[in-house]
Amino acid sequence: MNDKFSKIGFVLAVAGGAIGLGNAWKFPTLVGQNGGFAFVLLYLLLTISIGFCIFLAEIAMGKLSQKDPANAYKSLALKYPQKWKFAGFFMLGGVFVLSFYLVIMGWVLKYMVTSIYHLPSNTDEAGALFGTLIQNSILESSMYFLIAFFLTLFVVSKGVKSGIEKLNIWIMPSLFIMLVLLLGYCFFQDGFKQAFAYLFYPDFSKISLNSILTALGLAFFTLCLGIGCITTYAASLKDDTNLITSSIVVVILNICIGLMMGLIVFTFIFKFNANPAEGAGLVFISLTTLFSNLGGYFGNFLAFYFFLALFFAGITSAVSMIEPFTFYLVNEYQISRFKALVFIGIVVFILGLGCILSFSGAYGEHFSFFGLSFFDILDKLTSNFMLPLGALASAIFVGFFVDKESIYKVFSKFMSKIVFEIWYFLLKFIAPLAIVIIMLNQIL
Repeated sequence: MNDKFSKIGFVLAVAGGAIGLGNAWKFPTLVGQNGGFAFVLLYLLLTISIGFCIFLAEIAMGKLSQKDPANAYKSLALKYPQKWKFAGFFMLGGVFVLSFYLVIMGWVLKYMVTSIYHLPSNTDEAGALFGTLIQNSILESSMYFLIAFFLTLFVVSKGVKSGIEKLNIWIMPSLFIMLVLLLGYCFFQDGFKQAFAYLFYPDFSKISLNSILTALGLAFFTLCLGIGCITTYAASLKDDTNLITSSIVVVILNICIGLMMGLIVFTFIFKFNANPAEGAGLVFISLTTLFSNLGGYFGNFLAFYFFLALFFAGITSAVSMIEPFTFYLVNEYQISRFKALVFIGIVVFILGLGCILSFSGAYGEHFSFFGLSFFDILDKLTSNFMLPLGALASAIFVGFFVDKESIYKVFSKFMSKIVFEIWYFLLKFIAPLAIVIIMLNQIL
């Protein structure tokens, strides 16, 4: 395979997949609600231990097989190769996630454009604006969804080297520079001290069993586990790449950008005494109002700059969701990337349109089932079932159904035999149990 990642390209691609729109509200909100920096330390510990186990397992699958997730299972299985092949289809979770993720990216694009000429002056106006967009403006929502849709497909159509790597080589440093500049501005604002205390003050009294489960779940999802992304990217990785160092850098980048976004968002939140635990509404309702309160063209510029940074974070995640299934179709059916993406694009378009219509005041009831919108159904199906089951499958498979010596050869240059044995034990027995507990906690 000539279309391979460079060392830095692999790190930035995986980091780009891990760093997404949720970093703007989910990660910092969870940190604040679960003891501040105490939660960060817990998250780091669980990421380096349990999350890392599965991350390295998926890397081993990609390096050993040089194939897409489905065929990686089939070619590496010591027993039942045809049955194990079906485990690779958890990569469809990435396609499902992309369908509603692109809808959110469309909202970000809309607000990026709107912030140039208008920002709502209060939360009531901001709520009405957001409500109008998702409930009444089907054509506008669809238009911005399609822009995000075609941009994502265009990048993936160019392949690993010319598309995904080139995107991340430019976007990830640009995103980091944007956040540094925004953070520099926030440093001189009144709310910065409160934001810093909210995120970095370690309150161990808030750490509970639920905090541990939340941190563990966050570790899995921020490492892009369960959708075949890591296996697919590792299959396109050069042999001289230090797998352990690269993986550690990915984790550090993800943590740093999550905390930077948190400091930026919460500086404005505390500056204007808004609610720091508002989720997605934090960005589309509260923050737009807060930017307008800065006054004049500066508020508009800052809002545009912030939403541009969010879109950069989103597009790098979007391409990582669609690449595994694209890689599978190209290899399995010997078709071009363009044809594979046409097929995937049709599915994503239909599901994405269903998500948009599920919010509509006119059509929402026709796209709601069991009391949930189609958007929420896709979200829960992937987050609570497909992604955890995909991670569970890779842990059990590498731990029990792949030749142990072959796995050791992949990592022998980068870890000692003792460290390998510790990792292998955690992968076989601890990681699967952790995933089952997470799933039960989410379902019950």
